[in-house]
Parts: sequence; structure tokens; C-alpha cells
Amino acid sequence: MNRPLAAALSAGCLAVVTLLGAAAAPAEAVVRPADAQVTFAGTVALDDCSGSVIRTPASADNDPAIVMTNGHCLESGMPAAGQVITDQPSGRTFTLLDGAGNQLGTLQASKVLYATMTDTDITLYQLSSTYAQIRQQYQIEALPLATTHPVQGDSIEVVSGYWQSTYSCAIDGFAYSLKEADWTWKDSVRYTPDCHVIGGTSGSPVIDTTTGQVVAVNNTTNENGEQCSLNNPCEVDQNGNVTIHQGTGYAEETYLIAPCVGTGNTIDLTQPNCALPKP
Repeated sequence: MNRPLAAALSAGCLAVVTLLGAAAAPAEAVVRPADAQVTFAGTVALDDCSGSVIRTPASADNDPAIVMTNGHCLESGMPAAGQVITDQPSGRTFTLLDGAGNQLGTLQASKVLYATMTDTDITLYQLSSTYAQIRQQYQIEALPLATTHPVQGDSIEVVSGYWQSTYSCAIDGFAYSLKEADWTWKDSVRYTPDCHVIGGTSGSPVIDTTTGQVVAVNNTTNENGEQCSLNNPCEVDQNGNVTIHQGTGYAEETYLIAPCVGTGNTIDLTQPNCALPKP
């Protein structure tokens, strides 16, 4: 990874992954076998982050598949505050995992469909393979995206393809606004303490253990108890009051993606119910 240390975010911060290299997961990582419902199937490992092959109700089997990770995992550099990237060529590769976390093969992107760190923290890659081709070659189904807002108290799994590890906890609540350095995210998911996410987990799908649907994408944690700085997000409420939760992890909701998916699994920001930030 060629990005400088200051350019990385926590909970999957790119530079942290580089410093860790190929070492085993740190001792504080909650590593356990996937249960019967939530497995590693459909997750991917990037060179510096985690991700997943996802689909919406509008996605068809013969559409090019989509891989989702964080905006700050974008290979060309983290988008600036206010920046939205669409239809950018990409040849990035992803290691596809089976249910047990074994490597099945390599998927390749053809373009960045959408990427931003404004209001949310997502990158959506279009693959050169369709869902049908992935199923035929690897017997892997894409993970379904939830189309409704996640619910406080629901049990979740953060599934990291980078570490081949899972983190089990519940949704503690929602941050009205989450600020980290120059970036601000809206209505972020706050984890209960059991999900002590670490470097390399950025972009991991957050899966509701009851429905099996992806409700969010893991993106950051407050590492040192600092206020609103890089690697130390703070919560800001409607009245501007700031709260710090050291050691707490966060994720960005993904139900907003589905209304923006158009014909052929493209991202159509002009659709009436699409609320993703626009360029």
C-alpha cells in the first residue's frame, strides 16, 4: 500500500494494515468460526481492506456483480469531504472467500461505480463477472442488501474477509452525526463493545443475524479517546453536543444504496428515491 500513514482511517485504516502486514490477527480481535447463518461466503479480501459481493432486489443474475467496501479504501486515494466519484475505470482485484473463509479465486473490477466519504463511507465496484458466472464458477451467492433502516438492539456480525474473522455484537444505537477529521457521516451505526473492530476490517459487511441481510458497512473506531480527529471519530448530536466513546466501533448504513440501483446494476443518482450524495 502506497498511501501515507496520515491518510488512513481507523477500523480498517489502510496504513494500519500495512504495518500489520501478513501477521496473524491481533490478540484483541474477537475471532470465532462463523455460525450456521452468517458465514464468510460472498465476502472478499482486498489488499488493504475487507468487502463483499452484494446485490439489491433490482439486481439480475446476468448483471455485472458489485463489490462493496469503504470510500476510504478506494485505491486512487480517499475522496475529499464533499467529493463524489462515479464511473472511474478500475482493474482492482478481490479475493473471494467461501463459507469457511478459504480463498476461492480472484474477482476483478471493471470500474468504480460510486465512491464517497460524504454522509457515508462507501465504494461500489462493478465487476467483470456477473452474479450467474460467480455462482457457476464458485457456487457463491451475493449477499443481499437490506432495504430498510437497521434497528437498535438487533444482533449483528461484522465479517472481515481480510482477517477471515468475525465480530459479534448488537446495534447499540445511532450517531446523528459522526465526525472524523475532515469527514462527517450521518446516522451511523454504533456497535456495542463486543465488536472491537481493528485495522483491516474496513469495508466489512455488517450482517443482521436474523435476516442474513447486509445492513451497514464497517468503517471506523475511536482508538485513543481524542475528539473528532483522524482515527478518533466523535458523535455530534442535533444541538452540536459532542460525545466521545473510546474503543467504540461504527458502521455506515447501506439501505440507501438500493433505491439508487438502476437497470443493469448501474448506479442512477437521478432515481426519485435515491438519497446518496451526488457529484
